[in-house]
This record gives sequence, structure tokens and C-alpha cells, in this order.
Amino acid sequence: MIQATFYHAGCPVCIEAEQGFATAMNPSVYTVETVHLGEDKSRIAEAEAMGVQSVPALVIEGVPYHINFGASIADLK
Repeated sequence: MIQATFYHAGCPVCIEAEQGFATAMNPSVYTVETVHLGEDKSRIAEAEAMGVQSVPALVIEGVPYHINFGASIADLK
């Protein structure tokens, strides 16, 4: 299984991206963890270390993919 992490802040842009991307990934190929950084601020440093600069973002095998723009990581701190 390929590990993917979907980071978001709970805003409408993030929720739409979660519904459109994270839930559409093939579950027989990807294990997707969803992390709400607005509720779990302890994971912001982790997201930054993975190269996430804004949310929503999907990180697949250590590579960040930024989807649209909901909020910058700096705004979540």
C-alpha cells in the first residue's frame, strides 16, 4: 500500500478538496490519512517537514501536492 496524507484546515476549499481527491483515491492502492491541522496543531511541524506550504495538500510518499489554496501553514500556527 502507498501511504498518503491529506492535510487540511476545515475550510470550504479544504472540504471540497477532501471530497474530490482524498476520497477518490483507490483504496486498494492508497492508505489515506486525513489530518485536520486546525484541530490538531501538533501536526503542523510534521506537515511543514513534508514540504506543505498551504492547505489543502496531499502528500504521497513524501511528495507534497498543493491543491487550490485554503490557508497558508503560517496562518494555522
